[in-house]
Amino acid sequence: MPSLSRQFIALLIFAAAALPAAAQSWWNPAWSTRRTITVKSPSPPASPILVRLFDGNFNFDSAQDNGADIRFTSADGKSVLPHHFERYDRDLNEALVWVKAPETSTGDSFSLHLYSGNPTATAPDAKTAATYDPDTTLVYHFSEPSGPPADSSASAIAATGTTIPVAGALIAGGIRFTGQNALTIPASPALASAPGSPFTWSAWIRPAAFRPNAIIFSRRNGPDSLLIGEDNGIPFLEITSASNTRRTSPGAALAKDTWRHLAVTSNASSATLWLDGERYASIDSPLPALDGPSSLGRDADPASTGFNGEIDELQIARTTRSPESLRFAALSQGTSPNAATLVSVSNSDESGTPPPKPGFFKEHFGIFADISKSLTVDGWAVIILCSILAVIGAFVALTKILYLNRIDKASRLFTSHWDSLASDITALERSPDSSGPFSSRELSLVRQSPLFHIYHLGAHEITQRINAAHGRFPGLSARSIEVIKARLDGGLVDEEERLNSRLVFLTLSIAGGPYLGLLGTVIGVMITFAVIAKSGEVEVNSIAPGIAGALLATVAGLAVAIPALFSYSYLNARITSALNGIRRFIDEFITRIAEAYPSADDS
Repeated sequence: MPSLSRQFIALLIFAAAALPAAAQSWWNPAWSTRRTITVKSPSPPASPILVRLFDGNFNFDSAQDNGADIRFTSADGKSVLPHHFERYDRDLNEALVWVKAPETSTGDSFSLHLYSGNPTATAPDAKTAATYDPDTTLVYHFSEPSGPPADSSASAIAATGTTIPVAGALIAGGIRFTGQNALTIPASPALASAPGSPFTWSAWIRPAAFRPNAIIFSRRNGPDSLLIGEDNGIPFLEITSASNTRRTSPGAALAKDTWRHLAVTSNASSATLWLDGERYASIDSPLPALDGPSSLGRDADPASTGFNGEIDELQIARTTRSPESLRFAALSQGTSPNAATLVSVSNSDESGTPPPKPGFFKEHFGIFADISKSLTVDGWAVIILCSILAVIGAFVALTKILYLNRIDKASRLFTSHWDSLASDITALERSPDSSGPFSSRELSLVRQSPLFHIYHLGAHEITQRINAAHGRFPGLSARSIEVIKARLDGGLVDEEERLNSRLVFLTLSIAGGPYLGLLGTVIGVMITFAVIAKSGEVEVNSIAPGIAGALLATVAGLAVAIPALFSYSYLNARITSALNGIRRFIDEFITRIAEAYPSADDS
């Protein structure tokens, strides 16, 4: 027993020592959720790591809608790793993130931590260029929806030329070349190279058609040049220096409509062409001095043949990347099963502090805010019109309900004293100060009743006849009663118009809301398909946001029409009931005045 006690105490001491260490491993307690990213690489790659997040490996509800609270740290939690999003789509729950690898690793793999779950965090101040090492001199993601690509490296070199964006390329967006269009990369000190200087060029290509000597990338400096292209599907590297042209020997051909990772490295003695991270061909010729502009998609020479296909993720570095780094980029950035194996995200969250529960509105209606980001101008116009109809309809329905409640209360009060008024029907008409059975406060309420308005018309007609008789009132003849009834029926028409006033705005919402929404949806879908036809890409990431935004217009139209329909039906039922009450009162009023004021002929 003493031995067991000592072991139990030792276990408690060990646990007490381990708890603070575990608590310290959490990077920041303000972030409530963490996932582990495992990278299978014996050494950190020189290029940033592409992390693909989706519903299967990341809970987007644990992060802000724009991903501003997402952070990446080293495994020990001591270093925050720079990152930037190439795409963060909350509608599709998809994110593509470039993360700078930690500086040290052990064994054949290393780990990162992905933190989220801080609703008050703002996006980090680190610039996109911080994701790359100083040797990276040009990075084009081609994810811009229009215009030339932006350089994500520190060089900030802006290209010029005609572009055809592709929304759904290999890694988010890409760019299409037809063989005629090209991008010009201007000369820059960051891209200038001395003879034999180290150099790495890489890009993802997807040929749509093969041509002889089609140029993918070219750079010239007088007679010297660097050409990268495909010759009827055979990738080639060609270097011209001192009037000596060397081209790599042909190897295996490319396949159409298939993404391949193409790279070129050069050192002081040779240059190598790489395909999917594997050595494809080499030439014993280093790069010459090159400091002029570069061309992507075709050569600057108008007589040259251009590349027909798509290009994604162009990177240039003033160093010779290692074969391991090229192989890791080719495998991890692709969409093969190897990509998910090399960079894997754990499927379950590790919790620090409990994440805040989303509010009711955010949980149930937050998706509409995300979809609204894809709305076109016409969609916003439709939603604004529907909002105006909704506000007007709500105002009409509310004021009409209050009005019906008020006259209903007044009519009940009038009806409760009608029997006492029936013995002297003109009691309230003979003197403005006379209130009959009502108090002054009750009388102000009763005067709002449609029954009182009808009573007032009938009593006024009787009073006129009594005053005109000068004390010799003979009673009401059948003709007089018919005249009074016609007057009361006219009052009924006035009351009906008053009760139905402004209901036309509800009928406009019922009839016009769905048609406005349908118009916005049709236009939005038409624009989406027009963009797809222009880009030539049919891919869910390019279609879904536009379709979702277009359908939001229909939702807005139905959101206007459905409450308006319910309100109109409710109000119409109450108005019909009120009018039936007025008709019953008219019949009763005519009967009572015929009894109270019989004519001499009836005696």
